Amino acid sequence: MKLMSGNSNLPLAREIADYLEIALTQANVRRFADEEIFVEILENVRGEDVFVIQSTAYPANDNLMELLIIIDALKRSSAKRITAVMPYFGYARQDRKPGPRTPISAKLVANLITVAGANRVLSMDLHAGQIQGFFDIPTDNLYAAPVMAADITARFTNKNITVVSPDVGGVVRARALAKRLDNAPLAIIDKRRERPGESEVMNVIGAVEGRFCIMVDDIVDSAGTLCNAATAMQAAGAEEVIAYCSHGVLSGGAVARVDSSALSELVVTDSIGSHEAIAESKRIRHLSIAPLFAEAIKRIADESSVSSLFD
Repeated sequence: MKLMSGNSNLPLAREIADYLEIALTQANVRRFADEEIFVEILENVRGEDVFVIQSTAYPANDNLMELLIIIDALKRSSAKRITAVMPYFGYARQDRKPGPRTPISAKLVANLITVAGANRVLSMDLHAGQIQGFFDIPTDNLYAAPVMAADITARFTNKNITVVSPDVGGVVRARALAKRLDNAPLAIIDKRRERPGESEVMNVIGAVEGRFCIMVDDIVDSAGTLCNAATAMQAAGAEEVIAYCSHGVLSGGAVARVDSSALSELVVTDSIGSHEAIAESKRIRHLSIAPLFAEAIKRIADESSVSSLFD
């Protein structure tokens, strides 16, 4: 087994390598003067089972091209099997046609990864489960819920917890986390989105008065939904509101929005590398998913069960 990494999230790749007690494969991933990407693998990978760790977060197009070119280089170097390890799968929100004459970009990305030469994909908390069906190769979708549940249990054991879904579409995710927290009660935010990137909270469905509310979502981008939901729950009498999200995209003024919101804390995994504004925020905290991915990689390499990670 060999581990490789692009430039999107080197700290996570190094953590995974440390957990597995193997070194990252030496490679030269750089840019030409015109920003074209060049990849040279500096070790023999013939006949090897290679895992390429690369999130396709901002800059999404650059990181995606890096991944595709690394896969092509490995394929042409006679690697036995290539697994694209994508802690964050970019373009996942474009998983259907919301209107006429629009693309399904998640399917296009799946095609690109497959044609480039990947034999398997490993990701976490895909925005929609049907994305697994966009691939014609085996695809494992890990869940951050066990990591979140362990953190919540360690920190908030004496709280009257209510798990909150920030929209109707996230109820299954919220219910899965609530089940791990001794079947904590659920609440749902009914929202109406007028245009992309903006949301308006309409109603809080469920009892939140006097409760310690934990919102759970897969992606936090502009953070508008979470901040509006926190305000609504605070108005409904919630004792305190925090949020757990799998992927902290946090683009534009999201960090400033979180810092000035009714949220006491926003917890995100390190599926996406943090930037300076996130590091300086006192309300944003990271959870490591390196052990989760390392265990999954180890099980795939050993041909043992990945799903048993979540039993």
